[in-house]
Amino acid sequence: MNTTALILMISTMGIVTFITGYFYYKVLKTPPKEGDDDRPEGFYEGG
Repeated sequence: MNTTALILMISTMGIVTFITGYFYYKVLKTPPKEGDDDRPEGFYEGG
C-alpha cells in the first residue's frame, strides 16, 4: 500500500468515526420532546 492510499484510508476512518460519535452524543444528550410518549394508556412497564 502506498503512502497516499494509507493517508486517505486513515483520514476517512477518522472522519467517519468522528461523525458517528458526534451523532451518538447528540442522540444521547437531546432531551425528549414534551408529549413524546408512544406507550398506550395503562401500559405496564414491569418491575
